[in-house]
Amino acid sequence: MNFKSIGEIIDFAIEREKEAVEFYTNLSREEKFSGKRQMLEEFAEQERKHQRLLEDFKAGEAGRELADYKFEWITDIKRSDFTDEVDYRPGMPYNEILMLAAKREEKALKLYNQLLDKAEDEQARKVFKILCQEEAKHKLALESLYDDFMAEMGD
Repeated sequence: MNFKSIGEIIDFAIEREKEAVEFYTNLSREEKFSGKRQMLEEFAEQERKHQRLLEDFKAGEAGRELADYKFEWITDIKRSDFTDEVDYRPGMPYNEILMLAAKREEKALKLYNQLLDKAEDEQARKVFKILCQEEAKHKLALESLYDDFMAEMGD
C-alpha cells in the first residue's frame, strides 16, 4: 500500500468500509433465519458508522466524535487467527457465518493497524486507533458468539 497523502489513505479506508457494509447487507438478504439476519444487519450498520466517521474526518467534521471517544482494552481471544478462510455460500451453517465474519474483522483490524502506522498527523492516528478498537470489538463479539454456539452444540 503506497499512498501519497492522508486523503488517499482515508479514501482507501472508506472503500473498505463500503465493502464491509455491502458484504453484511448481502449476507443478511440471503439469510432465512431472522436472528442471523438481524445480527448481519447490525454489523452492516456498525460498518456504516465507520464509513461515516471516515467521511466526517475527511470533511473536517469529526472533531466531536474524536473528542468523545473512550478507549478501552479489548481482549483478543484469537479464535479466527487459527482458522482458514471460508467463502460464503447460501445456507451455510451459523458457526461458519460467524467465523467468516470474524475473519473479515480480523483482516480489517490488521488493515487499520497498518494505516495507523502510515498516518502522520495526530488526528488521523486517533481515527485509525478508534477503528482498530471498533474492529477488535466486532472480532471479539463474533468469536464469543462462535464459542457460545459451539459450546451449545457440545464442542
